[in-house]
Amino acid sequence: MTHPGARLWLVRHAAPQVAPGTCYGALDMPADPAATQATARRLAAALPPAPGVFCSTLQRCEQLGQSLCAERPDLMLIPDARLREMDFGAWEGRAWSTLAKSDIDAWMEDFAHHAPGGGEPLSHMLGRVALALRAARQWSAQHAGADVVWITHAGVARCVAWLQQHGEGVMPRPDNWPVAAPGWGEWEVRDLA
Repeated sequence: MTHPGARLWLVRHAAPQVAPGTCYGALDMPADPAATQATARRLAAALPPAPGVFCSTLQRCEQLGQSLCAERPDLMLIPDARLREMDFGAWEGRAWSTLAKSDIDAWMEDFAHHAPGGGEPLSHMLGRVALALRAARQWSAQHAGADVVWITHAGVARCVAWLQQHGEGVMPRPDNWPVAAPGWGEWEVRDLA
């Protein structure tokens, strides 16, 4: 059972070094080093003692995790591939403006189950984020209700918002999918229970 005061910190990586308008999810590129360092300093000052720090295995998140641990040597970074951004398959690295409208329309028509670019369906991403949420609750319960920090991506934050509002059995449509997510180098804090 989750401790009633336990919180989940959803921290988004700093701005990635990629051209504006590029489709990227699983595409592995670094984030802006100065912005990453600035985020790490702010986050290190904001975090409570002894949270669990879990990190997407994409380098833009790993950079932030490593910088955070340099600021806070009391923290240990735990990689977790379930916290990765959605994989857009053949769309990765392409400009959104070059994608065929028919391909985008096919995704929107079956939003939860279609694999955009032959990559990962949203239903699969929701499933792995749900597993990570269960693991976070279990970790917190085993550590006296300590907070859990995820260094992750906008898509994962949206998945958490969806799962906390609708549960695991309901699949989203384009018109009810959460739009809000932390900005680059920002975070939101949610109840973990």
